[in-house]
Amino acid sequence: MPRSYRYLHLDVFTDRVFGGNQLAVVLDGRGLASETMQAIAKEMAFSETTFVLPPEVADTDARMRIFTPGDELPIAGHPTIGSAFALARAGVIEPGRERFVFGLGIGPVPVSLTWRDRDLSFAWMTQPDPTFSEPIANPGGAAAALGLSEAAVAGTGLPVQVVSCGVPFLFVPLVTRSAVDSAAINRGEFDQLLRTARVSANGVFLFSRERGADKADVYSRMFAPGLGIAEDAATGSASGPLGCYLVRHNVVPAEKGSMVSLQGVKMGRPSYVHISIGTGGGAISNVRVGGESVLAGEGTLYV
Repeated sequence: MPRSYRYLHLDVFTDRVFGGNQLAVVLDGRGLASETMQAIAKEMAFSETTFVLPPEVADTDARMRIFTPGDELPIAGHPTIGSAFALARAGVIEPGRERFVFGLGIGPVPVSLTWRDRDLSFAWMTQPDPTFSEPIANPGGAAAALGLSEAAVAGTGLPVQVVSCGVPFLFVPLVTRSAVDSAAINRGEFDQLLRTARVSANGVFLFSRERGADKADVYSRMFAPGLGIAEDAATGSASGPLGCYLVRHNVVPAEKGSMVSLQGVKMGRPSYVHISIGTGGGAISNVRVGGESVLAGEGTLYV
């Protein structure tokens, strides 16, 4: 007889259903093999599915594994934020608790929690400090890989660069929001760009600082075809590095350090990703990504 596994479906980095980024959280993944977890993530067809397990490391509250439809990730943003909301909804995280630590593939990841009465209202995850590659010497190649003119990138005066806070992404600055919306990734040219530059990246994150009526600081999109994600509505694991990139290149003053990235608009799923970058002694010393989540549904898997 198959075993049953309860899961919650959340929309993450939004305060309303059918916005943000979808997430499935299997509340108790014990008994599931890695291959089965991967198959479930493919079946769900969300950008990520998480599996909560008993803690394996001291000073953590739960082990969590994160799968895209194509691969397992060591860390990810919207799965961590959304899973905190799911566990609060399920009563695993008791109301009023201020901190919960997930054991992820990269190690312990703390999440700070804010409550409204007995309901979790906001969560911040702390990410590892950033690493930066050398800027890519051929920014025109990045533009071509996105089907854009070289001027769309060169006009920003900013580098095309891989940044990682646990998962590497190629960051491509664009002059306008319309350029962000017009982009379409050419997988062959993108892979060739990375090979030529001798860097690796799980996806390409493109953004514009052009302001709009929404007042977001950054307007963005993310493609990760290698992970089975044609486009992601909200990418927390890229948003921490995005904030680090903007502070490193003096786009956002270090003394401010806070910003909001609006992602997913082109997909019809607007997502508001809050980013906080702390600095000390001229270096980035704290990276946090936060947001809201709402419950969209729940179900039972039979495996």
